[in-house]
Amino acid sequence: MNATITVDKAGRIVLPKPVRDELQLHAGDSLELEISGQEIKLRPVRPKIHLRREDGLWVYTVGEPLTESVAEQTIEDIRRERDEQNFGKMK
Repeated sequence: MNATITVDKAGRIVLPKPVRDELQLHAGDSLELEISGQEIKLRPVRPKIHLRREDGLWVYTVGEPLTESVAEQTIEDIRRERDEQNFGKMK
């Protein structure tokens, strides 16, 4: 897609909706800016996703590992939600 866009008084530009849709850009997303001569390039900044195979399973890792207490609390919350769905709220 080619388009002409205008820089406003504050130096901002608006990316056309078809561009935002095609690149799956949303409010708050970051763009990397590169200048080369008279050319400006913008690229979406995407998080690094680490997917690797471990013992026959695909393992997704990102950021710091969860602490044991966070993992235990998450498991407890999931079990409680599952029990509520299956048996109704326990009193």
